[in-house]
Amino acid sequence: MVKGFCLTLISGLFAATTWAQRSPVINAADIKLQFKKLDTLGSVLYIAAHPDDENTRLLGFLAKEKLYRTGYLSLTRGDGGQNLVGDEQGELLGLIRTQELLAARRIDGAEQFFTRALDFGFSKNPAETFTIWDKEKILGDVVWMIRKFQPDVIVCRFPPDSRAGHGHHTASAMLAEEAFEAAADPARYPEQLKHLKPWKAHRIMWNTFNWAGTVDNSDGKLYELNVGAFNYLLGRGYGEIAAESRSQHKSQGFGVPASRGSSYEYFAPIKGGKPVYSLLDGVNTSWSRIPGGKAIGEKVDKAQAAFNIEDPAASVPALLDIRKAIQALPDGYWRTQKLKETEDLITACAGLWMEAYSNSQTVVPGQPMQGSVQLLCNSNTNVTVEQITFGGKDTTFNKLPLENNRLRTIAEMMTLPANQEESQPYWLQAPHPIGIYTIRDAMLVGYPENKPALEAVIRLRINGEQLTVTRPVQYKFTDPVKGELYEPLVVAPPVVAALNNNVFVFTQTQPQPVQIKLRAMGAKNRGTVRLQLPAGFTSQEAEQQYELAAKGDEAVVTFHIAPLKVAGINRTDTLRVEVRSEGKVYTQSVRTIAYDHIPDITIFPDATARLVTVDLQRNGRKLGYIAGAGDMVAASLRQVGYEVTLLDEKEIMNGDLQQYDAIIAGVRVYNINPRIKYLQPRLMEYVKNGGTYLVQYNVSSPLMTTDIGPYPFTLTRDRVTDETAAVTILQPQSEVMHYPNHITDHDFDGWIQERGLYFTQMADPAYQKLFAMHDKGEEALQGSTLVADYGKGRYVYTSLAFFRELPAGVPGAYRLFVNLISKKK
Repeated sequence: MVKGFCLTLISGLFAATTWAQRSPVINAADIKLQFKKLDTLGSVLYIAAHPDDENTRLLGFLAKEKLYRTGYLSLTRGDGGQNLVGDEQGELLGLIRTQELLAARRIDGAEQFFTRALDFGFSKNPAETFTIWDKEKILGDVVWMIRKFQPDVIVCRFPPDSRAGHGHHTASAMLAEEAFEAAADPARYPEQLKHLKPWKAHRIMWNTFNWAGTVDNSDGKLYELNVGAFNYLLGRGYGEIAAESRSQHKSQGFGVPASRGSSYEYFAPIKGGKPVYSLLDGVNTSWSRIPGGKAIGEKVDKAQAAFNIEDPAASVPALLDIRKAIQALPDGYWRTQKLKETEDLITACAGLWMEAYSNSQTVVPGQPMQGSVQLLCNSNTNVTVEQITFGGKDTTFNKLPLENNRLRTIAEMMTLPANQEESQPYWLQAPHPIGIYTIRDAMLVGYPENKPALEAVIRLRINGEQLTVTRPVQYKFTDPVKGELYEPLVVAPPVVAALNNNVFVFTQTQPQPVQIKLRAMGAKNRGTVRLQLPAGFTSQEAEQQYELAAKGDEAVVTFHIAPLKVAGINRTDTLRVEVRSEGKVYTQSVRTIAYDHIPDITIFPDATARLVTVDLQRNGRKLGYIAGAGDMVAASLRQVGYEVTLLDEKEIMNGDLQQYDAIIAGVRVYNINPRIKYLQPRLMEYVKNGGTYLVQYNVSSPLMTTDIGPYPFTLTRDRVTDETAAVTILQPQSEVMHYPNHITDHDFDGWIQERGLYFTQMADPAYQKLFAMHDKGEEALQGSTLVADYGKGRYVYTSLAFFRELPAGVPGAYRLFVNLISKKK
């Protein structure tokens, strides 16, 4: 009789690519495919720079057709890109794209890895990239992953030159080529050899570009591979699998159609010679590649031939025999890999379904939680549960036989250890510079995400053989519309503090209210709140008390803060919240990112906000705003006193637009809003009648209409990526440069990530070009900002990165933006 159970708490990381996955659902065709994979001992590591760089069709083909262990090493998490599904930027966007990559890998069958490199935005060349990335550390991460993954072949997505089109792309190929040699050299990164051995891959190749579907290989220098096969076990071809995989990159708008039929990939040898028959030419991919493995291969062949797709459980005895033979091998890479594959096959063939879940999504260290483990055996295999353990200690229940098709549910109250760490991605646990994450534990480098904080460890005996299975504890619940759902379990501090804004902008010395919402993440909580303010700021309240009666309760406290001086001062400082409760200090806020295509992401960043003092004069009060993609500009403008109304089609077509002092089009409106073509004449009429209309950057393609302004201009891919690049004011006498704020070179100080992107060219002479700027070694670009009078009003097009600068609280960006949206005198 079962009396109780405990759970194992983990602080390590997943070696696989799945997020807190419940018991895998595997059908007989999947089992057949995994049987075939068990008989293949070969591996390929694909290396590129960003999420979406990977060739999903090739990954799927290698993982599920050639049955190699296949991995994708993305140097970055895509932190520096734009977001088409929400307003998350920077590290938050990197969290989304990490989960999108994991979703893609669950479809194409490859595994996902990362270095600690941070995507800081577009880079024009590798020289610039390596001034921001720490090349030795990133190279060390690539070497670490090669030594750990032990690929037989390495494949680069890009060439190591300007053809790669992006400094990060070129850098990824350069690092891959250097790491190919360094990983085999015991003199390089010798500190890694405490845990790993040098590894020499057989070859490294470039997966050449094939965007148009045709490659000239008449000279035979490229290796050609048809990846357009159809897999009957999967019921799909690899072009179909690739489309579903790539379409997981939803934050980038990369939904693609499925392709069917033959499709060729081409590979240029870099080192190790050109293959003739397969990418792994010269590599023994059978069991005989390891000492003592030949006999195991024969066992696998026999078991595979005898597999009955209508009775997978009949294969359990043979698989247990194979497992015993693998356990007898000396420790090694393929022993570890194939033992795990065999054990997964055993549980799948036995029809074992096991999961662990909590009835609450959020748990707090030191406080109780309700947990449950469910077990089901869908076959007549002899399976007994021997123990479910906690921290290696035996639990107190008798042996439990799992009868065919009888569900067992074991529920128990438990208490999390008081020292359990809160849920926080390991790469966000410490402050970091611009181009690289700070990772406290080097052993974590490479993993895509944290391992679940809580796991149930279940020891079984199957046909007399002992086997241990772990299952992550998840939050399981039922949504009235979507049905049964699972989300990751969140370990939280007892109380969190959320500020009502991320940036507080002061244009005068009058106090502003700063609201702090306190939430109990566990049991009742009480204490005090203080603000840590930088020099030059004061608060009317030194401390405030709060009391929260139960889990989920919230309370709001308000502080009134003000700068001592504003006139002539443009600066940015940081405010920090400090909550004291039961003798401890808590400084965390909470942020949950929730989209249907990925699991919920909950993090606990520090409860901080930027305090910005800006010497700012404002013209006008009411603004209309057409929302763009990943756009936080409207909220930023409210911070400096504007009344901002979000405009929909009805308001634009039928409302009184002249009531607005200016109308602003959010970033990429002309790319993402299919109705903008029909709204444009009305917006131009607004300008003609005396309004100011400012359009923020759009990418050059696709555009819903090319008539973006009252006079013609075109968009390019030109950009200035150096946020410190000198800016020349081309129209120093222009009213825009003096009213209502006098703009100088200093207003371009403190910008982040870039100056601007997708600049204009071929602009009609009716436009004034306000600025010239350029990256190092390049000619000056004059297409960042265009201004034209049209009728009684003013039209502005700007490619400057205000969508980054305003939410970041850059003082000069506010001053310039206000000038651009101000009415003509």
